[in-house]
Amino acid sequence: MVTQDTLRYTTIPLTHGSGAMPALGFGTLIPDPLATKKATKAALEAGFRHLDCAERYRNEAVVGEAMQEVFKAGGIRREDVFVTTKLWNNNHRPERVQPAFEASLRRLQIDYVDCYLIHTPFAFQPGDEQEPRDDHGQIIYDPGVTLVETWHAMERLVDGGRCKSIGLSDIGLERLKEIVAVARIKPAVVQVESHPYLPEWDLLKFCQQQGIILLAFAALGHAMEPKVTEDPIIAAVAELVHRTPEQVALAWAVQRGTALLTTSTSPRHIQESFDISTLPKEAMLEISDRITTRVRFNAVVDTGVPGFIPRTK
Repeated sequence: MVTQDTLRYTTIPLTHGSGAMPALGFGTLIPDPLATKKATKAALEAGFRHLDCAERYRNEAVVGEAMQEVFKAGGIRREDVFVTTKLWNNNHRPERVQPAFEASLRRLQIDYVDCYLIHTPFAFQPGDEQEPRDDHGQIIYDPGVTLVETWHAMERLVDGGRCKSIGLSDIGLERLKEIVAVARIKPAVVQVESHPYLPEWDLLKFCQQQGIILLAFAALGHAMEPKVTEDPIIAAVAELVHRTPEQVALAWAVQRGTALLTTSTSPRHIQESFDISTLPKEAMLEISDRITTRVRFNAVVDTGVPGFIPRTK
């Protein structure tokens, strides 16, 4: 009798929210609207039950259309899909948080979100411009609001019932500790860049101690140099277990206790990313202990300006 490997179906209960997050998440940061819609539908059809969205991606409406078409086709229900979206930097002032949240709900065509994240801990000048800049092209930050004030506004969304959990994104350990120390509702999720070249062990340990899910974006290194998937240790493990390097890196992320996001516009690659299986303990140790390369591919954690999203004109 062959036992079905269930790693791909791993879910992580939300200690500070309701429900559970599927560890395998599909990221919707895809610039082309048609490609976004096709990829979102392909991800759901492949088995993904966790979609990561954001106001800043400017494609929530397309993702919403894709979800509704899949739901109407039958077989997958809204309650089967964990939907995350994010508050952008120009909406950090408390009075702007709920309107921004409700606008995301309308675009996504859903009645609630499973998790709402502060996209970055940096407040930009409030207004319609997502990246407000001065005459010298520099971002205009907003000194009139603190991250704690924004967090308390996020807590009120949970009180309202249509936001099942809240969290933070693109944040370092020290600022996270500041929020945890004063939070009435602790973060359920922290989304940060993490992969074998940026394992974020200290952050992961703190999150696990606090009952916070670490959600890794760029789990494959976003195909940037040096390529995570071309690392000789990962390549050797892939050959050993008869899987692709991509599948090995994703399996490593789930087995070490994180959730992750992966993105593709290719139905074949989307299916491949979902079809991960458990790595032997020795392979996990090889990746965790022997890979010493350390690279951060996205500097958003330092500036609040996203590194993977095209700049607003």
